[in-house]
Amino acid sequence: MKSFLLNCAFSICASPLLAQDQMTLLLDWFVNPDHGPVIIAQEMGFFTDYGLNVEVIAPANPSDPPKLVAAGRADLAISYQPQLHLQIHEGLPLLRVGTLVAIPLNCLLTLAEGPIASPADLKGGKVGFSVGGVEEAVLGHVLKTHGLTLDDVELVNVNWSLSPSLMSGQVDAVIGAFRNFELNQMDIEGVPGQCFYVEEEGLPSYDELIYVAHAETMDVDMIRRFLKATEKATQFIINHPQQSWEIFAGTAPELSDELNQRAWADTLPRFALRPAAMDNGRYAAFEAFLHDAGLIPHVNPVQKIAIDVTAQ
Repeated sequence: MKSFLLNCAFSICASPLLAQDQMTLLLDWFVNPDHGPVIIAQEMGFFTDYGLNVEVIAPANPSDPPKLVAAGRADLAISYQPQLHLQIHEGLPLLRVGTLVAIPLNCLLTLAEGPIASPADLKGGKVGFSVGGVEEAVLGHVLKTHGLTLDDVELVNVNWSLSPSLMSGQVDAVIGAFRNFELNQMDIEGVPGQCFYVEEEGLPSYDELIYVAHAETMDVDMIRRFLKATEKATQFIINHPQQSWEIFAGTAPELSDELNQRAWADTLPRFALRPAAMDNGRYAAFEAFLHDAGLIPHVNPVQKIAIDVTAQ
């Protein structure tokens, strides 16, 4: 009887430790090295350590994840800081609650051996893009730094065919290319590219990839634990780059190729070491940039765009 009671007491005490809170995370695209901390946290059991069972879902349409979070159909989504500013002005009840990739990946990409030695050389040329709005504003700012305007170039919508359109000569440059992917892709294809980094061309720096949650219904405690798990995963990646790559690449056959391995190495130093931390000035500056570019009607205070969940 005594043994039975002790066993029951142990079970009652242990059961809360075994309980896992269900959480849904929508990626911004198919799984790739940008998502390293999420995949490593999943594979190493770090989410479980923090009482979470995280369902990671790749979207059918990359524009859907923030909308689904706003509709209450997912807890978190990976998205982009520039787009978040616009989405909030469009009325979506979203907030940045964490950072995945802490610096811009976007760049103005040209051929390394082509005629474009500076953005100033794009006068009269063609520039490809995939997503209008923010990308056009970014390009306009880069061109302005070199004495040009958007009227000095021809914009060509190349859909998602950024590097192929550049390598084929369809355009002279593309905006919106990711320095950790398109540069490596072009090099592997034997057509080296060169990046003009937007943050070095007068654009306010920003967080490339962020976690967004519903501004009114988010579970702050659950999000805090999620960010602790991904912080632990990031530390593991930094300390064990080769082992973490092997774990990541082992999750799906299509990830274990040269492009992803190169991208992994280039992305590793760009992960946010403190995903919950935020820079108020960075969000204020980018909001002001979008307002100056005429993309938003007014300037929102930072607390309507991003929060530090550790302070909530």
